Amino acid sequence: MHSILRIVLCSALCVLVAGLEAAAQFQMPDPKEMSGIPRPVDDLPNGAISVRLIRGSLANNIVKHPVKIVGGGRESTVDTDENGRAQFNDVTPGAMVKAVADVDGEHLESREFPAPTRGGIRLMLVATDTSKPAAGSAPAAAGAVTIGSQSRIVIQPNDENVEFYYLLDISNPSSNPVNPPSPFVFELPKGAAGATPMEGSSPQLKVKGTTVSVQGPFAPGHTFAQIAYALPGGGGSVDVAQRLPATVEQLSVIVKKVGDTSLASPQLSSQREMQAEGESYIAGQGPELRAGQPLQLTVAGYPHHSSMPRTIALMLAALVAAVGAFAASRPTIDDGALAAERKRLIGRREKLFADLVRLENDRRAGRVDGRRYDARREELVAALEQVYAALDSHDTGPEPGTRAGLAA
Repeated sequence: MHSILRIVLCSALCVLVAGLEAAAQFQMPDPKEMSGIPRPVDDLPNGAISVRLIRGSLANNIVKHPVKIVGGGRESTVDTDENGRAQFNDVTPGAMVKAVADVDGEHLESREFPAPTRGGIRLMLVATDTSKPAAGSAPAAAGAVTIGSQSRIVIQPNDENVEFYYLLDISNPSSNPVNPPSPFVFELPKGAAGATPMEGSSPQLKVKGTTVSVQGPFAPGHTFAQIAYALPGGGGSVDVAQRLPATVEQLSVIVKKVGDTSLASPQLSSQREMQAEGESYIAGQGPELRAGQPLQLTVAGYPHHSSMPRTIALMLAALVAAVGAFAASRPTIDDGALAAERKRLIGRREKLFADLVRLENDRRAGRVDGRRYDARREELVAALEQVYAALDSHDTGPEPGTRAGLAA
């Protein structure tokens, strides 16, 4: 799960930094927006990480100041040189690390990223220039935010569910904090389970059940909201309809390809397959998606292992326990009443089995949601336990023409 996120996050951050550098030809970006963003380069030795420490602007290097690389079970410290750079050459390749520095009581920390195996990484840590007014110090005004073009939806099918990761970059292009006209709140798709904020998200992000909210005001620049959740993946297919509360500047969806996995959406105008670290992925892109417009996604064709064998095994284990519990307390009734009661119980048992099979088929076909399926299955298994216990207490031998072997 973490490998796909590392790949996607690093590629997204590289594109973001490249875009900022291209924009510098026309307008110098705020260095704070680039602070802590790792950028792969080929002008460093393989595996090297270079951290530049500045105060406020690129002209203000902070020299002879300690910078740390933390992660992979170790910590390394190097002082910055006359150009404000600290270079680390002995970081464990592939380890998840981050750069850290403390300047005048201000804690600076980069995003976590995998240490490179080939080429190097450059990044900046930007301390606040206290000699200048803080950007965005004006009161929050009414204004719109968008979900920036570097946002991604990442999907990873597994045996029994499909994991979703929303990597949202909420963008405020103005120079002051803004409050959107309506709260930044949305509901995850029906059936979503285990929703949680991911590391690296803004503290403004809140997740309660299936409700996601990002509290305003939004500072100038970027506010990151990253959410993970899972949907039942029975039958090798899952459908999602997601509405977001702000305009998505450019739609990007990445799906890990397992077997014959496919991605379909009326909002995606192009798709292509790509390889990364020996894995295959489907990358889809689409144009702007307006706020409130439903994003419709269908992921299908991935291998799915039915839960029926496990369900039957659990059911039989429960029946064995029930039989043992009732084995010592068999009531005595006359043969005629015993035969009539046994016939009624056998009919009841066959009906419950048919209902259980029908429920499993409905689940595989997507005709019943997860909550209703779990409740109904529990009800049927409990009823079957009672029937088998009653049959055992009235047992007079095998049932002619019935499932005697199974009952035994």
